Amino acid sequence: MGAPATDLLHPYIGSGTSRPIWLENSGILAHSRLTKDIFAEVCIIGGGISGLTTAYLLCRAGKKVVVIDDRGIGGGESCRSSAHLSNAADATYNRLIKIHGAEYAKLFAESHSKAIDLIEQIAMAEEIECGFQRVDGYYFSPPRSRRGAELVEVEYEALQLLEIPGVAPVKKAPLGNGYTGPAIRYSHQAQMNVLQYLNGLAQKVQRMKGNIFGFTRAVRVEGDEPTVVTTSHGPTITAAEIVVATNAPFLDRFVLHTKQAAFRTYVVAGKVARGVQAPALFWDTEDPYHYVRTYAPHENSEFEWLIVGGEDHKTGRNDDGDLRWERLEKWARSYFPGIKKFDARWSGQIVVPVDGAAFIGRNPRDSEHIYIASGDAGMGLTHGTIAGILISDLILKRENAWVSVYDPSRKPYRALASYTEQNINVMKQYKNYLTSGEVATLDDIEPGSGAILRRGFSKLAVFRELDGTIREFSAICPHLGCLVTWNNAEMSWDCPCHGSRFTARGEVINGPANINLRPDSEME
Repeated sequence: MGAPATDLLHPYIGSGTSRPIWLENSGILAHSRLTKDIFAEVCIIGGGISGLTTAYLLCRAGKKVVVIDDRGIGGGESCRSSAHLSNAADATYNRLIKIHGAEYAKLFAESHSKAIDLIEQIAMAEEIECGFQRVDGYYFSPPRSRRGAELVEVEYEALQLLEIPGVAPVKKAPLGNGYTGPAIRYSHQAQMNVLQYLNGLAQKVQRMKGNIFGFTRAVRVEGDEPTVVTTSHGPTITAAEIVVATNAPFLDRFVLHTKQAAFRTYVVAGKVARGVQAPALFWDTEDPYHYVRTYAPHENSEFEWLIVGGEDHKTGRNDDGDLRWERLEKWARSYFPGIKKFDARWSGQIVVPVDGAAFIGRNPRDSEHIYIASGDAGMGLTHGTIAGILISDLILKRENAWVSVYDPSRKPYRALASYTEQNINVMKQYKNYLTSGEVATLDDIEPGSGAILRRGFSKLAVFRELDGTIREFSAICPHLGCLVTWNNAEMSWDCPCHGSRFTARGEVINGPANINLRPDSEME
């Protein structure tokens, strides 16, 4: 289930208090805080798969690299992934072709295939024991769903047009009781234990003399040649090149964030006997969609985890995590009626671009020495690996055919409807300034919970500790001034505009904001 309430007294695990199953056999590596000014050729802000892959490839090329993260390295959104490794487009290839054209879609597919190949190569060459396994993937329709069957057919036609190898139509997907509608089989996909892989990458970076610092938050990036990164507690990093790999970059106040939206995605995991489900990846045509895989903790394990995810919604728009986890359990039992119990629940944050592809490359309207990686959607581990390949190539001045595919400066002309809808929805959030609070008095807030309270002309984000202590903050997100909402599933304050998130005690845990909620004592 979710983390016990006592976990509120300890540092958050990545982006919340729930515990991904990857933590059962792997811890988040502890790296010391930066304590003095330091120089490097490349400073990488963010210790997830994008930052660590970039660091690994640059260290391998002989660059002097520093990686910083505001929490434990590898403990952010990457470790909350279900760790599907697939070249199947989250936005569908049919949509990518309509928005960008067939040649673009071919390069997109190629990049994700090569990302999986690179993960496999690194895991083998560096002897990272992360359970990497090649498996088939299945995009399937629910049974008796005419709409689902049509979506599968249309997507297969797009795959044929692109001549993507290793795909074939099948009558049904081999999921659980096997009762599905038609499907597409994608061969040569993969899965792994993401945290073991990230820990392995971090260890290899350090062995190649890369510097890694945890609990070190970047708050400002200034200058050009060189550029100086200032941390929240004082020390600076001076570097020729800066890579911002923080899920959502904190550099831009507005430009990039109008082209993407943050979503919460939910996961449940239950123990089943080995062999109940053949190793494979599954994702369906429903909206919100579902995804499935299995994971055996070790070679001789008598059980394996059945991992089921989905039920996505926009960040900050719903506070019903328990309900969504229950829906996932119900959906999973429709294919695995024998499963007795789901032992783990967690959620994560994905950032979805309006036109279907991530933003990787030079930061728009900024120095040519500053690079970003964002907009991973539901393909975070392959997009993150692509970021490592593409950004390291740009820094090393190598040619790369994917530059235009992921160019952060691209304009979403052919996705204008999605772009407009996203930004209208953001503007609607500002009307919440005029509403009353969710509770009338502090007495209405239960221990271990939070709520929005109006006091005069101000809106406060109020959290009551388990011992009754009250924590009050301005409810205004320091990014662009939207009002945060309470997320009971992860005990956090979430911004519904651009996905910034804060702990129950007001500490920033996810950008684009990079400073804490303002304590009530500092408000005018």
